[in-house]
Amino acid sequence: MSQPQIDIYTKFGCGFCVRAKRLLDEKGADYNEHDITMGGPKRDELQTRAPQARTVPQIFIGDTYVGGSDELAALERSGKLDALLEG
Repeated sequence: MSQPQIDIYTKFGCGFCVRAKRLLDEKGADYNEHDITMGGPKRDELQTRAPQARTVPQIFIGDTYVGGSDELAALERSGKLDALLEG
């Protein structure tokens, strides 16, 4: 089974974004990073996918909306991240 698509929406200079990407990198996960610093169509896409999102990063693993860096770290601490990454 292949890894689900991972999308992470970030902004330049965001420490929380760096932390989330580092965790995904440590897991060997491939992800699509969408920099929304200057707005544009990817920012609009994020607003459609997660209308309540007001901060970055915003992370989606497959069809699952994870949330931000803290939520990603919580999944790791609870032992649920690996299963989510495996699909």
